[in-house]
Amino acid sequence: MSQTPRGSAQDRKSNYKTPPASVRNASTSQEARRQKALDEQKRRRAERVDSARQLDLFADLSLGPDDASDGEPAEPVREGVAHFAALLPAAGPAPPPPPPAPHAVHEDALPTAFGSTKRKGKKKRRGGAAQAQAQAAQAAKPNAKWADKVMYAELLEMAEDTQMGDWGTGERADGIPQDLETGWVAVAPVPAGKRCLAVTHAPAGVAGLVPNTTLRSRLLGKCLMKPFPSSLPPHTVLDCILDENWRDNGILHILDVIKWKGQDIADCETPFRFWWRDTRLSELTSLPPPSMNPEPASSQYHFSYPTTLLTIPYHTDLSPANLLSTLIPLARAPRSIPISVPIHASQEEGAMEVDSAAAVELKTEAAAVKSDGMLLYVAQATYEPGTSPLSLWVPVHAFAQDAVTGHPQAIDTGEGPLDVFERLIRRRGAAHSGSAQDAMES
Repeated sequence: MSQTPRGSAQDRKSNYKTPPASVRNASTSQEARRQKALDEQKRRRAERVDSARQLDLFADLSLGPDDASDGEPAEPVREGVAHFAALLPAAGPAPPPPPPAPHAVHEDALPTAFGSTKRKGKKKRRGGAAQAQAQAAQAAKPNAKWADKVMYAELLEMAEDTQMGDWGTGERADGIPQDLETGWVAVAPVPAGKRCLAVTHAPAGVAGLVPNTTLRSRLLGKCLMKPFPSSLPPHTVLDCILDENWRDNGILHILDVIKWKGQDIADCETPFRFWWRDTRLSELTSLPPPSMNPEPASSQYHFSYPTTLLTIPYHTDLSPANLLSTLIPLARAPRSIPISVPIHASQEEGAMEVDSAAAVELKTEAAAVKSDGMLLYVAQATYEPGTSPLSLWVPVHAFAQDAVTGHPQAIDTGEGPLDVFERLIRRRGAAHSGSAQDAMES
């Protein structure tokens, strides 16, 4: 008797971040949900504009009697404000102020039979297990202000079992947006790391020396590390990716800008947000890393917080030729970034610690940043929190969920979603060139 394979539940786990074999029907497809989300954004924007203009307050107003019907210009209105005097209340003596409320006497302050006052009993301390359980529950509780505020991309749904004539028509679409060349913006290469929010506040001290920046996780909004100094202005919120090797390279990748110096940038369209991000960050001065190694026993220097703010390149030319020749190879290859690292000498016992930024000697090294794929954004879309079909992700490798930890782990499936994306783009480019050739011959 042959042994049967394991159930289909584990087979479904292997499809994590793997493109589905076929796209769903037209009513529930990614294209339909994306168009619905874009229409909803446009409706909300129109409502905000009308509310800001306060058009309803001026709907029933008039400037006086209309005398233009006689063909003569209307006379100016010479009404004053005297007729509004009747609407005012009659003058009279001011009412006396209300008597002050008697001071409430707390029950604990009443005298007891022994001539003393009651003392509030101390709360009993919880036991070790109960306290640990309460702390764990508090740590798992999301921060209502920052939880799920990142615009998280959906995985691009692709299918190769389509005919050339079926692209974009009906249920058997290949999943590639039809207006990819004209209505989208690509971000590549997307670095591997942890998605987070960088939030700054006004420091009570010298800028650049006093901690003013906090990194918060994507799902729960919890702090990933202690606040650290940065050159970012106060009241700024950025969508970031903390590099997976940030302790070795000190890099924080800036993906998008939500707020800058208290000004809301999330309501702007995608190309403007990326342009604003690159322009404003290029104006900032870089800060040197701390001179002291947080791990003195290690011979290699490790960063205690990110010191390099690096923007992720964005691209507006999404033609099939540029995708195949430039963007897709960029999304596959690692990125080499020059970083500044202090020349660290091991501190002996009793040696003087120098924290002055002027005394830090730096050397330049090249850090290799691993790529995790490509992101696609709808050009007309604004920034919205939560998972949205207005942003699509094409990862390099397929992933499977670990059965023990539950975290995604890279698996070797021979090809990844980016390979499927490249093959579909190549087919689409060949179809477009063939259609153009037929049109020229006819």
